[in-house]
Amino acid sequence: MAAMTEVVAVASGVPPYVLVSGPEGVLAERALAATLDDLRVAHPDLEVITLHAGAYEAGQLGLHASPSLFGGAKCIVVHDLDEAPDDLQTDLLNLLAGGPEPDLTLVVLHKSGQRGKKVLDGLRGARARVLDAPAIKTDRDKTEFATAEFRRARRKATGEAVHALVEAVGKDVRELAAACRQLVEDTTGVIDEKVVLTYHGGKVEATGFRVADAAMAGDAAEALRLLRHAIGVGVDPVPIVAVLAQQVRQLVKVGSAGRGRSADVARDVGMAPWQVDKARRTLSGWSADGLATSLQAIAAADAEVKGGGRDPVYAVEHVLLVITGQHERGRDA
Repeated sequence: MAAMTEVVAVASGVPPYVLVSGPEGVLAERALAATLDDLRVAHPDLEVITLHAGAYEAGQLGLHASPSLFGGAKCIVVHDLDEAPDDLQTDLLNLLAGGPEPDLTLVVLHKSGQRGKKVLDGLRGARARVLDAPAIKTDRDKTEFATAEFRRARRKATGEAVHALVEAVGKDVRELAAACRQLVEDTTGVIDEKVVLTYHGGKVEATGFRVADAAMAGDAAEALRLLRHAIGVGVDPVPIVAVLAQQVRQLVKVGSAGRGRSADVARDVGMAPWQVDKARRTLSGWSADGLATSLQAIAAADAEVKGGGRDPVYAVEHVLLVITGQHERGRDA
């Protein structure tokens, strides 16, 4: 049995056990799809059985793992091991204990947490192929993801273009992936910021990032214009204040990090290199006192937009005027 299993693994390029580990749905789906595609190269008639932890009934796994009457390759995909009931975990452990079966591939998806740990240990002990699907949460993560998307499509995108795209659609990774694909399919040549703005300019302008950029540059009129536009299209004041806080904190981090290559500073402070470059350009108009005063004003605005004040929009307008005023003082100092 072991020898036959080895032949199948070599023929398909996929080992008998595969673990997709991590919470990012887009990456997990791609890992699963790539695995099934690899299996179908050697087994065009591959039978795929999908089991979900939430709807699992005891004994299902063993039933599906049994050789079919007419033979043929089979792949069992188990979703959400991290939510698995005891029956599913027990059946998985029993299947692993029996060793690999010819023409059978087991793919298990596990988002995070300790539930299902014995099964995870069993898979790793059986030398399962582990495909990572790590969380994509921070701006740096999203920047790296978008950059990799363009690189995978063999297209060059400038840092400014990636930055603008993350600002426009970076809230949802699936939407970000779709936006990257659209730009690759609909355009030619280098993807620059102008191209991104052509497709997503309205979204970019409506984000809190554009409001914050204008404020940090000391442009009160533009910051207020962008704020009113954002509010007009339904952007909530709370995330706008959050972005203001983020940008001021980034200036403090980069200002305290001293000189050095952008990539090194970015790694040390948990930012993307383009964010470090942007912060360095912005810092020329700021003093340490101005940043401290701005942080205090932002903290007050944050409390007001979360229910502590009567008029959230006025609170944001006020903090924008405080920030732009501090920028002017920093430039004059």
